[in-house]
Amino acid sequence: MGQILLQVEDLHTQFFTSRGVVRAVDGVSLHIDAGETLGVVGESGCGKTITALSVLRLVPEPGRITSGKILFRGRDVTKMDDDEIRDFRGNDVAMIFQDPMTSLNPVTKIGFQIEEAMTAHKRFSAGLAKGRVVELLKRVRVPAAETRVKDYPHQFSGGMRQRAMIAMGLANEPALLIADEPTTALDVTVQAQIIQLMKQLNRELGTAMMLITHNMALVASLCQRVVVMYAGRVVEEGPVEQIFDSPQHPYTWSLLRSVPRVDEARKDRLVSIRGLPPDLVNSPAGCKFHPRCPFVVDRCKVEEPPLAEVAPDQVARCWVLMRNARQEDVDAAKTSALSVEAAQTLKAQAKVGGVAGS
Repeated sequence: MGQILLQVEDLHTQFFTSRGVVRAVDGVSLHIDAGETLGVVGESGCGKTITALSVLRLVPEPGRITSGKILFRGRDVTKMDDDEIRDFRGNDVAMIFQDPMTSLNPVTKIGFQIEEAMTAHKRFSAGLAKGRVVELLKRVRVPAAETRVKDYPHQFSGGMRQRAMIAMGLANEPALLIADEPTTALDVTVQAQIIQLMKQLNRELGTAMMLITHNMALVASLCQRVVVMYAGRVVEEGPVEQIFDSPQHPYTWSLLRSVPRVDEARKDRLVSIRGLPPDLVNSPAGCKFHPRCPFVVDRCKVEEPPLAEVAPDQVARCWVLMRNARQEDVDAAKTSALSVEAAQTLKAQAKVGGVAGS
C-alpha cells in the first residue's frame, strides 16, 4: 500500500429540507493513496458527487457536513478556515465537473480562464502563468493550441471543452484530481481519447484521481480500486480486478450483469435492477437495497449489515453474499430481468400501437 493521500472517515453530509433531513452521505469511509486512481460507482442519487463536493467543502445549501473527518495529508479539511480552504482548492485538490459547458465562462476566452486558475491561487506569477497556458493545452492534446487559446467555449467541441477543463484542473499541479463523470455526453471515440489522456496524465504526473462514474468500462480501464455506493453508503470496496471477477454484494453483481461483455463465450441476458434507489428522507429499515434485491432474506428487512471483510482487501455490506447465493436464486434473478424486459417491450409496443391507432 502506498502513502495515504486522502482519508475520509465516517462522513455524514445532510440536507435540511421542508420534507425532512436528506442523508445524502451516510457514514462513508474511503481512502486514496498517492498516485492511485479510485473509481466511485453507483446509480444517480447514491451520494457519489456529494461525497466529492464534501471533500472540497462545496456542498450547496441547504446541505452541510454534520460529522466525520476528511484528512488530506493528515490535515482535517472540515476544520480549515476560509483562507486555508481557498488555498486547498485548486492547489492541493482540483475537480473536473460533469458538464464543462456550464463550468466554463461563456464570455471569456479559454486561455484566460486557464491562466486565471493559476493566478487566483498565486501558485504562479502572472507572466509564468501566461506562458504555461499553451503548454497545458498541448499536454491535453488540444490541436493548434497556440491559436485555440483565443477561442471561446462555444467554439470548442464537447470533447475539446472537457480537455480544457482537465487542463484547468492540472494548472496548479494538484496532488488529487476529482473527475465527476468526465466522459458524459461524449461520443464513443472521444470517450476513448479522454480515457487514454487521463491514463497518460496519471502515469506521467503521478496525480491521484477520484473518478466518479456510472461507466463500469471506464472503471476497468482507469482504476486500481473501486468503491460501490448505494443510498449514501459504501456497500462494497476492493481492487478492480477482484470486484469484477468476484462481486459479493448483490448490487455490485447486478451493476456488472447489466453491462454487455464481449469477452464472455456465453451471451447471457442482461440483468435489470428493478425499482429505484430509496428516498433518502425515509430510507427502508434494514439493508437499504433489500426492496430491490433478488436474494433478500428476512434478516435483510430488519437488520442492516456492517461493512465486513469478505476476501483479502475486499469488504461488502451484505447478509447474503453472492458466493453463498443459491444457483436457483441466481437463475430466478436472470428470469426476473427477462420479465422486466418483456414488460418494457410490451409497453413500448402498446404505445406505438396507440399512436398508430390515433
